[in-house]
Amino acid sequence: MKPARSSASASSRTASSSKSPLRLPRLDALRGAALLWMAAFHACFDLAYFGWLKADFYRDPFWTTQRTLIVSLFLLCAGLGQALAHSQNIGWPRFWKRWAQIAGCALLVSLGSWFMFPGSFITFGVLHAMAVMLLLLRWAGPRLQPWHCALLGLLAVLLPQFVQHPFFDTRWTNWLGLVTHKPITEDYVPLLPWLGVMLWGYGLGRWLLARTQGKRAAPLLGGALPQGLAPLALLGRWSLSFYMLHQPVLMGCMLLVQSALTA
Repeated sequence: MKPARSSASASSRTASSSKSPLRLPRLDALRGAALLWMAAFHACFDLAYFGWLKADFYRDPFWTTQRTLIVSLFLLCAGLGQALAHSQNIGWPRFWKRWAQIAGCALLVSLGSWFMFPGSFITFGVLHAMAVMLLLLRWAGPRLQPWHCALLGLLAVLLPQFVQHPFFDTRWTNWLGLVTHKPITEDYVPLLPWLGVMLWGYGLGRWLLARTQGKRAAPLLGGALPQGLAPLALLGRWSLSFYMLHQPVLMGCMLLVQSALTA
């Protein structure tokens, strides 16, 4: 009888992995809101790049705080999404397909930024960080309880405040985050402290899903979405495509305007 139960369990997991993953419109809408906020931020950055807006995106707290909040929201959503994937037993093939898309786009971001900003191109930005964090969560996540995620997340956030060493200041090691000074780059999302934010999102998602007593979506994440937010949810389903396309479109439009003004 035990082999029969094991076979049935394996079949159930296989069937679960082959189904299209469940989507939560509220989570998609939250991700869509983060995308719009990011696009508005980058539009202002581009205006400053062309000299049409006077702003210091590297030192002014108004801009640096927004950047921190935007990245935090993205990683929180990514953690929530991984918790949902864990609850659905999403298989490795589907995971590797999505991971390859993210890692490939991270490489394109590095190449594109090297062309645009050769002195400060991106070596470890948000997509690079997400690719590494997803691997870590995929491996360690099922072994962690929500309270583990809360404590480990806090440790990840606090550790760089107390541990720094010049060894981690090089381009090849600064991705860990234990640097004595921030590198000169257009985007920098090191593993520490940012892994902590994704861990919090993952732990929060696991906790919310556990509160449903067997249902597939927690009330805070599931349930009906107000009709007016449906476009945000649609945008959130195409987050990687929007992320990769929005800056070329913004820069292209501004180049056209610049050409028209100087013609």
